Amino acid sequence: MTLLLTAEQAGIAEAASLLRAGRLVAFGTETVYGLGADATNARAVAAIFAAKGRPRFNPLICHFASAEAAFRHVVATPEAHRLAATFWPGPLSLVLRRRTDSPIDFLVGAGLDSLAVRVPAHAAARALLAACGVPVAAPSANRSGAVSPTTAAHVLADLDGGIDAVLDSGPCDVGLESTVLDLTGEPTLLRLGGVSAEALEAVIGKLVRARAAEPKGALRSPGQLASHYAPSLPLRLNATTAGPDEALLAFGPAPPEAGATWNLSEHGDLTEAASRLFAGLRILDDAGRRLGLTRIAAMPVPHEGLGDAINDRLTRAAAPRR
Repeated sequence: MTLLLTAEQAGIAEAASLLRAGRLVAFGTETVYGLGADATNARAVAAIFAAKGRPRFNPLICHFASAEAAFRHVVATPEAHRLAATFWPGPLSLVLRRRTDSPIDFLVGAGLDSLAVRVPAHAAARALLAACGVPVAAPSANRSGAVSPTTAAHVLADLDGGIDAVLDSGPCDVGLESTVLDLTGEPTLLRLGGVSAEALEAVIGKLVRARAAEPKGALRSPGQLASHYAPSLPLRLNATTAGPDEALLAFGPAPPEAGATWNLSEHGDLTEAASRLFAGLRILDDAGRRLGLTRIAAMPVPHEGLGDAINDRLTRAAAPRR
């Protein structure tokens, strides 16, 4: 049975002890809940993949309490130092060459010569990382390809009984995964997320944007598969209203005739919309199946700021299933 721990001193200490013992512990960050394991423990890392049903070619992000701790395991470029000084702690993951002496298990990086690292901004997450004293590999705490969790209840809905504990840190403030930037060569944006491309370019200049990958081999980062973040009901994009067999994911004023509706932001606030996206997909998916609906219709979201990341997640959620 999965333990539910509170994000207080005793709960954080118990979660840290479990991680050091090779157990799986989900914990909240400012982005989404992560499913954590000791990144230096091969059996613990393999258990993440087993719990999620995750393809082995999809790498994990390593979480650290500080930039100094992260850079002990990767070769930090000048761009990495500038970005860390600007955005860490925060929702940015950097892919860098792994140091040859790093004890992090190679499965974490899908067998590549690189690692994705980040320092989360959430106070409880950083306290946990400091207390356990090991690098923590942590993808989103849900079944692979499904909607990412932004509350402890979401984690339990997917993984209860399959992991050891959840550290309940409350709802996630950002609600979208971290932005992932590859610095092993020309700076390449692998995944949109909590830090916008414009903000990154203001610090290090123009970025290359990677296309969604097909599941043929090792990826440079998580979140690159074309079909991802998907509810069980199909998703229709750019809807202006919902049909009688559809739930509605609204943005801004919702059509008055809409039935099962989740509004990302009635006032068109993209920050609010990002924080409510995954919860809304889960709620509409559950309500739609309960009401016999066949699809979720999603209203357009502007392609600006966090809107780019929201549209990225919606596009992947609507992609053909594999």
